[in-house]
Amino acid sequence: MLMKNSTKTLFMFMMLFSTMMVLSSTNWISMWMGLEINMMSFIPMMYFKKNNSSSESMMSYFMVQSISSIMFLMMIIMNNMIMISSYMMHESVNTIIMCSMMFKMGAAPFHMWMPQVMKKMKWETCTLLMTWQKLAPMSVLSSITNNNNLIMLIALMSTIIGSIGGLNQTSMKMIMAYSSINHLGWMVACLSFDNEMWINYLAIYSIMVIMMTFFFNKMSINFINQMNINSMTMMEKMLYFSMMLSMGGLPPFIGFLPKWMVIQSMLTKSMYMLLLIMMLMTLITLFYYIRMMSTLMLINSTTSKLMLKTNMNNNLQLIMFMINMMLPLIMIINMF
Repeated sequence: MLMKNSTKTLFMFMMLFSTMMVLSSTNWISMWMGLEINMMSFIPMMYFKKNNSSSESMMSYFMVQSISSIMFLMMIIMNNMIMISSYMMHESVNTIIMCSMMFKMGAAPFHMWMPQVMKKMKWETCTLLMTWQKLAPMSVLSSITNNNNLIMLIALMSTIIGSIGGLNQTSMKMIMAYSSINHLGWMVACLSFDNEMWINYLAIYSIMVIMMTFFFNKMSINFINQMNINSMTMMEKMLYFSMMLSMGGLPPFIGFLPKWMVIQSMLTKSMYMLLLIMMLMTLITLFYYIRMMSTLMLINSTTSKLMLKTNMNNNLQLIMFMINMMLPLIMIINMF
């Protein structure tokens, strides 16, 4: 039996409440409670079919989040035992808490669960997992004393694995999962420079993900080879191309803006070699975004009666296209 709208609304409210609880908490136990409520409200939203794959993804997500929450709670208790003041954080405790939050978000090398869970979910829950579910753990990370070496190591590993992992994939959800790991690497790197920069990155990334998953859901696209079947209008193709290039971080699209913020900060800190590797890995992600576009580039737009009901509203397409092209406007505004 599918979830009723009233039940879905309740779980959405619980997710919102739990995340706000973590963001506004002043002690570790409140943060832990918020993360637990967040997990228990998200798991029922993953259920959409009474089959083994849906149950398996729910169980996998539950196990991952439970293990990371246990690690987090144990370190909170150990920290109070080790240190005289609860306002001070022991270095080893700090490191394990960071690892537990990375595990929750699916950052490398704790990423193995994320692509496997995402490929068995609906596009709506994939969107939440890639965007909203990162907010609370990132808030916890920004509130602790940062181990910059560990943060940059995880950022580097996430960009590398997120780039290489998506190369041989044919499932759109798997590609989006590895893309999310790659973007998470850049987002985590923000923590080394500015505790507020990651919020801007996550906000822009969330807008891009929402547009892309909405497009895939509306056009009923789950695999790359479905691009050969689906007939799109010229406007839909332009929108699809702009979204893909924006996700790849190519100027003048809006997706370049958050990467540019990180690049500027890394240049200021003289992290030239690390920046070079991360930028090269981003070029690899751009390659598999272009690979997703190539099938449409070679196909002429034809009219299909089957696709008429799934075509998007023209005004909505125009708005989404304009959002992707906002970077030049933002740069002009910043000049004044």
